[in-house]
Amino acid sequence: MFNKKTGLFAIIFLLGFASFGAMNAFFSYTNTTEFCTSCHSMKVNLAEYQETVHYKNASGVRAECADCHVPKEFFPKLKAKIIAAKDVYHEFIGDFAVSDEIKNDPELYLEHYNKHRWAMANAVWDKMRASDSRECKTCHSFAAMDFEEQGKSAARKHPRVMESGDKTCIDCHSGIAHMEPDDPSL
Repeated sequence: MFNKKTGLFAIIFLLGFASFGAMNAFFSYTNTTEFCTSCHSMKVNLAEYQETVHYKNASGVRAECADCHVPKEFFPKLKAKIIAAKDVYHEFIGDFAVSDEIKNDPELYLEHYNKHRWAMANAVWDKMRASDSRECKTCHSFAAMDFEEQGKSAARKHPRVMESGDKTCIDCHSGIAHMEPDDPSL
């Protein structure tokens, strides 16, 4: 029969296993593009994304929101989810700083959104630079690139960057999945 220690160990193990499973299910659900774009504040991003090669392309491969914005490794993913919880919280309490009048008028909403676009984009770009564009590299790798099949500019630049390591993907490809905002200082 079981003694108390064995029973306690079994309960702790089962609770840990169930917690891990629940957390994995939660992460899977919150990694869907449907979840990411369900907030009103993401409608602009969704419309832009749907016009890019990451959404529709000749190969039929689609990069979803999480592919570019959520790390695959557990601890970086956990950190990203904790940071993203702040955005979800602000969406729920309604302090994305928009009135109903602005929310219901696409032109006013876009104007409001564009006021914040530069800061939001730079926050994402800084995160991508800090990780050496880790999420880009889950799909794209220099080793798999056929430079002869690339355009003239890319075929010239990619080998140099690969060798020097002085740039990361986002340094040249910052407008690839969303409209690149204008620098307000220019």
